[in-house]
Amino acid sequence: MALIDITKNNFEEEVLKSDKPVLIDFWADWCGPCKMLHPIIEELAEEVTDAKICQVNVDEESDLAEKFNIMTIPTLLVFEGGELVAQSVGAKPKAEIVKLLQG
Repeated sequence: MALIDITKNNFEEEVLKSDKPVLIDFWADWCGPCKMLHPIIEELAEEVTDAKICQVNVDEESDLAEKFNIMTIPTLLVFEGGELVAQSVGAKPKAEIVKLLQG
């Protein structure tokens, strides 16, 4: 599955109504740790079939960042059944992100 760009227009459909767990990476172009994390997020998007891997550019989607009180990036959020079930701040190794996604 490809990495999905989340906007306020598709958030409800892609995240809240998803029948699979959803991992969202809140990031920005100017963020060094975000750039380090991005290849891992892209890998997961290609490898993981039982969850959606998504990203939100906080500069373009400030309403979503504000809604979830994103103060530091990168921040990873995991949703299941439309509910926020896990959160992690900062760049993490792939194994930790997989664990976060699996609950």
